[in-house]
Amino acid sequence: MSLSEARFHDLVDETQEKLEDIFDDSDMDIDLEISAGVLTVKFENGSQLIFSRQEPLRQLWLAAVSGGFHFDYDEESERWMCDKSEEQLGEMLERIVKQQADVEFDFEGL
Repeated sequence: MSLSEARFHDLVDETQEKLEDIFDDSDMDIDLEISAGVLTVKFENGSQLIFSRQEPLRQLWLAAVSGGFHFDYDEESERWMCDKSEEQLGEMLERIVKQQADVEFDFEGL
């Protein structure tokens, strides 16, 4: 069963807020910008992560140096899962942020 529009927006908003908190709580100089539902994370080395909502598909999209990834929300696990690899968003972010910005973050709970 597909997510309702309201539930989808609530889940994306909650996820973006968690991401903002994780990055804000770090000692790093990371710029965060949210505009029109798109969260942009800019690291010290100039690389970026961009999180956007794709309402018609009910997906959360991630753009990173290593590529673009699409996530569906899995109600059973209460996690965003990559539609290709079935990797959880938090697990993928730990790997991508380490590769891209050479820093370690704990994204458990995403």
